[in-house]
Amino acid sequence: MLNSVTRDDPRPLYKQVKARLVEALESGLIPPHSKLASERELVEQYGVSRITIRQAMTELVREGLLRSHPGKGFYATGRRRGSYELELMRSFTATAMEHGRNPGSRLLTAAIEPASEGTAQQLEVEAGTPVISLRRLRLIDGEAVAISHDWLLPVRVPGLLDLDWANGNRSLYAELASRYGLVPHNGHTLLSARLAGAAEARLLDLKPPAALLSVEQIAYDVHGSPINHTVSLHHPTRYPLRLDQEQRAG
Repeated sequence: MLNSVTRDDPRPLYKQVKARLVEALESGLIPPHSKLASERELVEQYGVSRITIRQAMTELVREGLLRSHPGKGFYATGRRRGSYELELMRSFTATAMEHGRNPGSRLLTAAIEPASEGTAQQLEVEAGTPVISLRRLRLIDGEAVAISHDWLLPVRVPGLLDLDWANGNRSLYAELASRYGLVPHNGHTLLSARLAGAAEARLLDLKPPAALLSVEQIAYDVHGSPINHTVSLHHPTRYPLRLDQEQRAG
């Protein structure tokens, strides 16, 4: 039932409310672009606190299923689940978990190598400067969805390659924040497309010729110093990306 929320369910109450709202959105019970019931009405409907309702709504806004209009309430966007936000400030791991998916990774290479001209320019060093190269196959629910390649300056992240990147799913952004106090503050993203090479097609279970979405990003800390240069190659259907935009005033 769409209003079934119970404390016998092992899931947190806000996750149950979120699931019920997703059912209503996807079934058409809440039509695209329509206004949702008020917070007070949802509290009464599900028998939970306002904080619980707000947690559920916040996650649905992050996933692009709802849009918040301050002073007016929440509206259905009409989007379906299955696309992922293109964000610089949030990691692959955090994005997958926000969608209730199981992130994973497989280490491809982890080494010190000379910086190419492109990477050197992004990291603001001379070409040939030794940089950390971390290349991983990213998984969602066990399926290969992207190949990510990160370059970082060893002086900013001493001991990074000593961590075990081969087992489980280790979030680079989480390690940067917790171990080195490096948190992305702003940055740039460049999108392009190209055909997959033979090795890339094998890793991503694609049949050549196959197109890949290339996402190149550079993240900066609060002082404007580069943190990492990343190039990610995305599976065209398993990891579709969504870029949300709003009309600017003026």
